[in-house]
Amino acid sequence: MALDNLPRDQDTFREAAARYFAQDASVPLLKAAIRRARVEEAERSDVLSELRGAEIARLEMLQDAIEPVLAEIPPDADMFDAGLMATEHPRLFIDMIGFIEMGRDKRLYRFVQDTKHGRVMLAESEKIDVMVKAITDYIARRLVEREKALASDATSAVKVPAGVRSLPQSVQAAAPLRKKRQGFHDILSFIIELLGSMALFILIAAGCYYFLTLFAAWSALLHKN
Repeated sequence: MALDNLPRDQDTFREAAARYFAQDASVPLLKAAIRRARVEEAERSDVLSELRGAEIARLEMLQDAIEPVLAEIPPDADMFDAGLMATEHPRLFIDMIGFIEMGRDKRLYRFVQDTKHGRVMLAESEKIDVMVKAITDYIARRLVEREKALASDATSAVKVPAGVRSLPQSVQAAAPLRKKRQGFHDILSFIIELLGSMALFILIAAGCYYFLTLFAAWSALLHKN
């Protein structure tokens, strides 16, 4: 039974809180009594500190409601660290970027997420069951994002030839043909270099033979004289 389902013009908020805690057997009796006392005190007083106590009490009620959801989170998913920060503006944090705070009327739950583009309102309601569903969906989305990130890291860790995955299929299909052409060009270049070396050797040998012949003829001419 939620507090918000009771008509406000017939029952006081104190009576609604008493009925809620009386029927919620999952909440320890002492905790329920303390929260009920905070709500009663806030109803009798307009002091800012008392209103803040009522805020904390309502956030604690929500925290108890999401305990079964938090218990199902895998132990290795350490990005969730739900906790109530009882500061000047009390907030119930789900993780580092998502939290619940109370609206100006101290009855409206506001589920907010910090993003790189600013704060985003994920859910807003006075009903605990609505907020529990919104928080559950949020945790589920974050777990799926974590699974995708882990899968991506595992894929990137596999060693593959550099640049092969990023190339289009048409380029990859043409790679063997380019290798064959490159091999043919290398063989042709080697043959040309070999023939050039042989031609150079023949020219050097012919030059040497010519000079030797010329030297022999000159020597014979000297002996005759």
